[in-house]
Amino acid sequence: MDTMNLHRKAVVVDTHCDTLKCLLPEFTRPRDSMWDDRNDIGMGVRSTLGHVDAPRLLEGGVDCQVFAVSSERSRTPTHPLRTALEMIDRFYMECNSCDSLTPVTSSDEVLDAKRKGMVAGLLSIEGADVIEGKIEMLRVFRRLGVRMVGLVHSIRNQLADGVTDRRTGGGLSELGIQAVEELNRLGMIIDVSHINDEGFWDVLDHTKHPIIASHSNSRVVCSHPRNMTDEMIVALAENDGVMGMNFAPGFVHPEQATLQRVVDHIDHIVDLVGPDHVGLGSDFDGIPSTPVGLEDVTKMPGITEEFVNREYSELDIKKMLGGNHLRLMKKVVG
Repeated sequence: MDTMNLHRKAVVVDTHCDTLKCLLPEFTRPRDSMWDDRNDIGMGVRSTLGHVDAPRLLEGGVDCQVFAVSSERSRTPTHPLRTALEMIDRFYMECNSCDSLTPVTSSDEVLDAKRKGMVAGLLSIEGADVIEGKIEMLRVFRRLGVRMVGLVHSIRNQLADGVTDRRTGGGLSELGIQAVEELNRLGMIIDVSHINDEGFWDVLDHTKHPIIASHSNSRVVCSHPRNMTDEMIVALAENDGVMGMNFAPGFVHPEQATLQRVVDHIDHIVDLVGPDHVGLGSDFDGIPSTPVGLEDVTKMPGITEEFVNREYSELDIKKMLGGNHLRLMKKVVG
């Protein structure tokens, strides 16, 4: 099997990166990191900083990149809505200045972008504290192009408890339930990565549509609260949901994370629920280090090569590279 040809034929979808945050001086200037000065470079120029830019997305064969929009990771961020709007504005500025990156809001637009040889950029919310307690803001974000919403970003907000706030055993608040109902009505994908276990079950109890865990792995393969238990994975599959594999080394393996160990998570999920509920959610530009073999987005074809080495069928490989995410997007968003 011609691995690179297969990778290029597939619709490759990555449901999470934090690149927009790396382009905001508010986030990059307070710290000395590999992301410094990226706000001056932008996404249209190939860089050695971070993990994602448009030229490297094209080289890595990623057809749809989901870009996270969030605020400060604080229990009381000072201006979450303004920060989110600044990130969305930066996204559209990058799309306008870059010939190879185009904003999309539907599965058909993803396929159209691929036909044109462009990378489709889709917006997601990571932590709905950015709505500042106003359900109406979900409608505003939808008008701005957002099609995926994570209710919480690890730290408790007005909607739910996150994975770092597990002690109380709290799930969704009344506002959180209202948000689930409104997201269903609007046709926006609900993302349960970062929510605590109780919140996950609350979401499943109240949603009428399939949900996504955009960047979460298997807790059996690597015991970390950001990963999902087998019971949760089975429930997600019964909901016709999809989970994207996270490349954060601490979620992949407790000692040494490698590309092969990322695929070990996929093997476990496939053994558990089949190949229809797993995909990719790298968390690139949100993680300080990467698994060996996945140093940046140009290394994505290595995953396809590993699938071939493990004798997955061409159909299943295409599903796991992005077909499953595209199916869910088609069903929920259109």
